[in-house]
Amino acid sequence: MSIVKIEQKNHICRATINRPKSHNAINFGVMDKLENLLDELEHDATTRCFILSGSGQKTFISGGDLREFHTIKTAEEAKPMAKRMLAILKRIEQLPCWTIAAVNGAAYGGGCEMMLAFDFRIAAPHATFGFTQGKFYLPPGWGGLTRLVEKVGRSTALLWLAEAKVIDSQTALRHNLINHITESSDWQDEIWERAQNLTKNDRSFIKNLKEGAMRSTQARWKAIEAELDSFAQFWESDLHEERVEKFLNRK
Repeated sequence: MSIVKIEQKNHICRATINRPKSHNAINFGVMDKLENLLDELEHDATTRCFILSGSGQKTFISGGDLREFHTIKTAEEAKPMAKRMLAILKRIEQLPCWTIAAVNGAAYGGGCEMMLAFDFRIAAPHATFGFTQGKFYLPPGWGGLTRLVEKVGRSTALLWLAEAKVIDSQTALRHNLINHITESSDWQDEIWERAQNLTKNDRSFIKNLKEGAMRSTQARWKAIEAELDSFAQFWESDLHEERVEKFLNRK
């Protein structure tokens, strides 16, 4: 069973994280697959739109795989993992094609950080969004703090993170966290149709627009990279260790 399913058709590439038993959590295997896919997308001139979703209808991405990552104990060990995800999300953000996060269900922690790196975020009506890093005594570590402030504003971002807030799709749309909530019963077809509407121009045109939209925000990369150190510092804290242990042993 492939942990990342890939479908390519009509200038569109759709990838689906396929780890339903782990709520589509990101682990090292998923990182490997995403890096390989990005190698292709960066050089494949035929792809004009990239869609990422999770398998099933319950979960988009539940964040990092705590059971697998819990073997990492120190800040120095945590940094390479977080740095690797920072690089993956930066590459997604800089792809010379349009990108859509198709949020098919719950997005928690790193799942929210993942979707924020996409040009557009389209959600199913039942999708929920949980900025739950604080429950594990962690700040965002994959650039999520900077990107969340960009999308919803400083006060709302801080409130959601402080409360480890879980919000519904209507609240997410009202605060500009997402761009659209699907209306049809078959939300996958609706997202595919929207993706097709983005493929009318070639990659050189798409790249020009995306690079132009980023010219005034280059300083943000320093802010995103600065999140890495604080994430690693809290990762090795006793309180983070205790909360993860409690979560993993809750059953």
